[in-house]
Amino acid sequence: MLTVEKIGGTSMSALQDVINNIIFYQTPQKDIYNRVFVVSAFAGVTDMLLENKKTGSPGVYHRLAKHQDFNKSLKSVITKLKAINRDYANLGLDLVAADQFIEEHIKKARKFLSNLANILASGYVRKENILQAAREILASIGESHSAFILTNILLNKGIRTRLIDLSGFDDHRSFTIDQRIRQAFKGIDLKDNICIVTGYAKGTEGIMREFDRGYSEVTFSKIATLLKPKEAIIHKEYHLSTADPAIVGIENCQPVGFTNYDITDQLADVGMEAIHPKASKPLEINGINLRIKNTFQPSHPGTLITREFICEQKRVEVITGTDKLLMIDIYDPLMVGAVGSDLKIMQIFCQHHISYTFKTTSANSISVVIWERDFSRKLISDLENDFEKITVDKVALVCLLGTNMDQPGLLAKSALLLTNGGINIKSAGFTIRKVNIQFIVAREDFKKAIVALNSKM
Repeated sequence: MLTVEKIGGTSMSALQDVINNIIFYQTPQKDIYNRVFVVSAFAGVTDMLLENKKTGSPGVYHRLAKHQDFNKSLKSVITKLKAINRDYANLGLDLVAADQFIEEHIKKARKFLSNLANILASGYVRKENILQAAREILASIGESHSAFILTNILLNKGIRTRLIDLSGFDDHRSFTIDQRIRQAFKGIDLKDNICIVTGYAKGTEGIMREFDRGYSEVTFSKIATLLKPKEAIIHKEYHLSTADPAIVGIENCQPVGFTNYDITDQLADVGMEAIHPKASKPLEINGINLRIKNTFQPSHPGTLITREFICEQKRVEVITGTDKLLMIDIYDPLMVGAVGSDLKIMQIFCQHHISYTFKTTSANSISVVIWERDFSRKLISDLENDFEKITVDKVALVCLLGTNMDQPGLLAKSALLLTNGGINIKSAGFTIRKVNIQFIVAREDFKKAIVALNSKM
């Protein structure tokens, strides 16, 4: 059975486990082929190239963007990648070939980046387009490296392996991403090969322009949509769990097991992505099931995500949320009965390219919850021009998710658990479908709220 599988960066950094637990696990030699693996860069590499995904600490990209010398930072990347190479020499990696690959690849990247820096300094072109191209070039380095390493190791183990590098460093043809993927797989006998594919894919539309750091999952999704496997698989360093084990303790949660694509959208909306929503939609539309597996527990089936799944029992499937939000309350005594107040507010948010995650209304006020990273003083200033009073509060959102959890008393039970935990509910809401019941609480109460809800659900 053909499978398209994605291996995340943290998993890739445990390459021995990837080989033992994913590629060779309980697979007879004759059945090892007909598999496509889309690989992320090794953990921390893309952070060095772009910026730290969690902290925002700048990488090579930000030196170029600020018209600073980026060569020293790029040399640090070479040192890092060669150190990674040495880590895997004992797995059969040809160290000379791997180091040579890095040197040649980054030599080409440096030439491209230097040209972009010179054009940027001239002031004759749009800065945004040049910087976007720089992000694309830098992002491609990490995946090209990890794909080369894994391919080289498998080849040296006698496995028929094809490296499919979608970064397009040596290909100047103006392909869209979909065209590049189709071209790359043309003529390959999948039944007789393992394919190792870069998570980055070069295209005229720019994969990072729309998806930024979610690009590897989009590449994975596009390949799955093209090849149409019965099942697509994402290998992560953890299970998709009923709650965050780092908060509630691993003994107080378990793998979800089964859910549907609607729930993955709800998870993505609060930043807990099982898969990037722009990557999940093509899978959902094409009826391709998605399995989330734990790299380090290969015998566990993980969680299967399908389009049709509805839990037979009424129950909460996931308790999750985020503490990186702000609640903006817009108050005006003239709002009551006035047509268009909500529209005016949404137009201001739209002008600032801000999407909200939660909204409630009353006669004279509308409260909107946004990601803290999207906040700006100009947004508040623009709101104050049209409304009497604007207040901003740091908050957290906790939510109950489930494909079939509409049961009498669930809202009351949840509220009571939070109350008994000494947690004040600032706001709450749900849609008529009741797949997501949300509570807004003080930011400092976030973890306590997750534990309280998880204790009795």
